[in-house]
Amino acid sequence: MFAIARSEMTQLVRNRLVAASSLFIPLAFSAVLIFNRENFGGTPVTAALILVTVTAMGTYITATTTLASRRQNLFLKRLRSTAAKDASILSGLVLPVALVNVIQAGVIVAVLSAVGTPPVGVAAVVAAVVVLELMFVGAAIATAGLTNSPDHAQVTTLPLFVVVLGAAMWVGLTGTEELTAVKRLLPGGAVTELIIEGWSGMALHETVSLLLPSLAFVVAAFAAAKSTFRWEPRA
Repeated sequence: MFAIARSEMTQLVRNRLVAASSLFIPLAFSAVLIFNRENFGGTPVTAALILVTVTAMGTYITATTTLASRRQNLFLKRLRSTAAKDASILSGLVLPVALVNVIQAGVIVAVLSAVGTPPVGVAAVVAAVVVLELMFVGAAIATAGLTNSPDHAQVTTLPLFVVVLGAAMWVGLTGTEELTAVKRLLPGGAVTELIIEGWSGMALHETVSLLLPSLAFVVAAFAAAKSTFRWEPRA
């Protein structure tokens, strides 16, 4: 797994399109929101919107594109003919993408803490980031199964990206006092609230009602991945 991950990290750095989608675009987006954070309800809401969006861009879209590319050039097929297990192959391919995104999240949290208010419930924020990464990794594997080429990933990732971003904006800008269940049951809704409340001081043991729907989406994403992922291009 780690040998595959090292090779994939090298490819990630060399591929300009993937590097842009996983590094530069998310960071540019983050800078704009941080600069205008007071227009979005302060640091907690800004942090939630940035972390959800950056993970969607950096992990979900990039990992989907990567897996579609590796299948198209038959790299997945060659890896599967080795002694490596399926789970190790997929883990090795998506690990660099997720690792880069986690580092980005750490930088974003550090910058927001410096220019705004630091998170009070750090454990809750960390849990939210972990859940986001797992959800989008599972979703990327599932979406890659429906994606014919790296270019096609721009189309296949769009529906979930729009839904998650819309849910994050809805929860972040309007709160959850009204239509609470609806907002929490949308992909990204509960985890957005978790970041906001965690940043504001919610302890980890108080987050069960927000973690459960978020973890349900993680399970659903990996279940979908198991049924849709393809190792070889369609004939």
